[in-house]
Amino acid sequence: MATKAETPWWTWAAPIAAWVILLTALAFGVGTLMAALAGAALIVTVFAAVHHAEVVAHRTGEPYGTLVLAVAVTVIEVALIVSIMISTPGGKVELARDTVFAAVMIVCNGIVGICLLSGGARHHEQGFHIQGASAALAVLAALTVLTLVLPNVATTAPGPFFSPSQLVFAAVVSLLLYGSFVFVQTVRHRDYFLPVDRKNEDAHARPPSNRTALISAGLLVAALVAVVGLAKSLTPTLETGVAWLGVPEAVVGIVIAGLVLLPEGLAALRAAQANRLQTSLNLALGSALASIGLTIPAVAALSIGLNRQLELGLNGKEQILLALTLIVGVITLGTGRTTVLQGIVHLVIFAAFLFFSIVP
Repeated sequence: MATKAETPWWTWAAPIAAWVILLTALAFGVGTLMAALAGAALIVTVFAAVHHAEVVAHRTGEPYGTLVLAVAVTVIEVALIVSIMISTPGGKVELARDTVFAAVMIVCNGIVGICLLSGGARHHEQGFHIQGASAALAVLAALTVLTLVLPNVATTAPGPFFSPSQLVFAAVVSLLLYGSFVFVQTVRHRDYFLPVDRKNEDAHARPPSNRTALISAGLLVAALVAVVGLAKSLTPTLETGVAWLGVPEAVVGIVIAGLVLLPEGLAALRAAQANRLQTSLNLALGSALASIGLTIPAVAALSIGLNRQLELGLNGKEQILLALTLIVGVITLGTGRTTVLQGIVHLVIFAAFLFFSIVP
């Protein structure tokens, strides 16, 4: 969460610079120098956007804070996916699947793993509410299987595709599950997602003023739009780089997911190091749920509206990694206490995901 009520100069300068670079790229095209500037501006603006989301989140408090941050990050992800799908002739039918799956693996193994390892190394053993973690994992398991595995065995359309009616069903189910989780997290059982030690919850600075929060909300919107525009302008450069390296196109999805999740991962890591593991898990698991629950409906609507196919089904290797992630996640978060061992296990799974994505 944000630790200062003041707005650092770079958090408002980054969106302005991003808009200047974006308008310049639109007017004169994207050369080598412009691509480098756009890439740097995009990364800094993503951090600025998440900072402003954290300020708004800090004002609203837990667990609303982590929810605001997760939704903001997911909006960036959805916008990047949609902009790339629209801007490419082939429609990138597999991009949404690759990005969502990468987000799940990065969050559930990469972010969770480094948080458990770092927090465990510093505090030996950390606690959290089992009820909250179990609720998140249950929804995550249902979402991933219904949207990323079921297309391979449904028979109305040849796998790994859904028919239009099945896409609508998947979109509705995704929204229903995510909406239900948000209701439980923020209203019905809010206490399941509050820090175990309330003293740690109040250890950071006092919440920002309403004026500061409103300014951050406006800058957040400006940053999000700039990120989408820059990402769209950099799409050809990214694809050229992937082709030059000779790696599978699925790496594009990993790059997108890693880009938008990096700042949130750092926020989760800071929370774990401060012995606020509940907040860390809220950030991580909440972003994974938002990634699927909001991305699938958005790209499904785009697919139906533009009459483009949408490849959602995972291949056999990816299904095994997903199953392993869910099983280990249930075991790891099933006791309410974690140590460095669980972190190491998740990081090994994450390393396997990265390795077999580059060397399939």
